[in-house]
Amino acid sequence: MSLFGAFAKRAKLNSAIKQTAEARKSEAGKADQLFKRVYQGYAEVVSDHPMLAEALYNWGFALLHHAKLKSGEEAAALYQEAISKFAFCLTLEPYYLGAAIDGGVAYMDLARVKGVKPEDHLYDMAEEQFEKANAIQAGSASYNLACIYALRGDETACLNALEDSRDRGSLPSVDDVMNDPDIAAVREQGWFVEFMEAVRAKKEAVPEEPVAPETKAGEELPVEEEVRMEGHEPLAKEETPAEEEASKEESPSTDEEAK
Repeated sequence: MSLFGAFAKRAKLNSAIKQTAEARKSEAGKADQLFKRVYQGYAEVVSDHPMLAEALYNWGFALLHHAKLKSGEEAAALYQEAISKFAFCLTLEPYYLGAAIDGGVAYMDLARVKGVKPEDHLYDMAEEQFEKANAIQAGSASYNLACIYALRGDETACLNALEDSRDRGSLPSVDDVMNDPDIAAVREQGWFVEFMEAVRAKKEAVPEEPVAPETKAGEELPVEEEVRMEGHEPLAKEETPAEEEASKEESPSTDEEAK
């Protein structure tokens, strides 16, 4: 591919990523139109391979959030499309963390739409994706695994996964965990209450960071890279693509996540 062609592909991918972000914030009718438009943009990008894995991931991410606006068979079809995009992405780029995590999220969402029990193979597939994510980056999907174990009533495995998520810094906020419907089955258990109280106490014991010094007129502070687990948003549960990359005209990067 020529240098001009590569820049053109990058511009098209950036545009599609921006439109995905806009679609997520739009009302259902407008969101439908925007999601369909970004699918075409991603399809045009993947017609050549230098940015294929990144485009497939973001395409799957758009499908995942489009599905959340739907119900029934329409939602199921979109989740299955998202899963196929994440799977293709991982075939090309086996260490693409976002695709592994969001692939698992898509399987769990599909299982909910279909109303299957936690023992169903869809949850097995979600578990497999989260384990793959943990193999790429230890602890990155431990909380997601804890949710599956909670749904299945496997309290020992759930606690182990929660502890791993806490120890590796990927545990969501206390409020997010306490309000997570996937955790409802264990929320009143003594071991869970004790675990969350310890997490809350540790957080309260952490001293506040000192206020940054004021800068002089015209002086800029260095921009720090965002370190997080989907994508975008609390750690765990779901990845968020680095949508800020859409504003940059740089050479393609495979993933915003550390591999």
